[in-house]
Amino acid sequence: MNEVVLVGSKPVRWVGASKKEIQKLPKEVRQVFGQAIYDAQTGKKHPGAKPLKGFGGAGVLEVIEDELGSTYRAVYTVKFADNVYVLSVFQKKSKSGRKTPKEEIDKIKSRFQEAEKDYAKYIEQRKESAS
Repeated sequence: MNEVVLVGSKPVRWVGASKKEIQKLPKEVRQVFGQAIYDAQTGKKHPGAKPLKGFGGAGVLEVIEDELGSTYRAVYTVKFADNVYVLSVFQKKSKSGRKTPKEEIDKIKSRFQEAEKDYAKYIEQRKESAS
């Protein structure tokens, strides 16, 4: 898992191919998503961030951005106290309204489970280094 750390903020951990996914987006979209992730790192909530339905509360957030007739989404979690995990970044191609496509929801769920395992390892390593 890739990690980005800024002084005075939580590290960002990129799950799966999420870092490559964000790099493929238009610059303006990357800037909006980057600001949302930075806000999460520093304990703030981006004005465009809202809970992703189906994940039980505000622990998994999504930001939606439209650019040149296309819709893009970034999904990340702030559930873990010490890290922000970026779960998925994608261009919405489905014509089924605003609903997130099932394949994307499945991918997000899988990556969320990866994040849970990674965070458990992270906590265990911190305990070991403290003793």
